[in-house]
Amino acid sequence: MELKDFFIYLAIMAGSTYLIRAIPFAAVKNKIENKYISSFLYYIPYTVLAAMTFPAVLYATDYIVSGMAGFIVAVFCAYRGFSLTKVAVIACVSVYLTELIISHIM
Repeated sequence: MELKDFFIYLAIMAGSTYLIRAIPFAAVKNKIENKYISSFLYYIPYTVLAAMTFPAVLYATDYIVSGMAGFIVAVFCAYRGFSLTKVAVIACVSVYLTELIISHIM
C-alpha cells in the first residue's frame, strides 16, 4: 500500500468516525424529556458491550464448554456480590479446571 493511499483511507475513516459521533449532538439540541427514549439511550452502552464481549468469552478458550463454564461461574459470583478481582480469578480457575477435565476425557 502506498503512503498516499494510506492517508486517504485514514482520512475517510476519521471523517466517518467523527460524523457518527457528531451527528447526534448536532441533531438533538434540547434535553431528551421522553422517559422511554432516555431509558433506551441509558442502556445502549451496556448492551453493546455485552454483545461484543459474550462471543469473545465463548471462543477465547479451546472448547466452548469451558468458556461457558467460566461465564456461568462469573455471573453467579458477580450476582453473589464478589469483587471484580475475585470474580475474574474464580472464572479463570473454573475455565482451567474445565479444560483440564476435558483434555483428560478426550
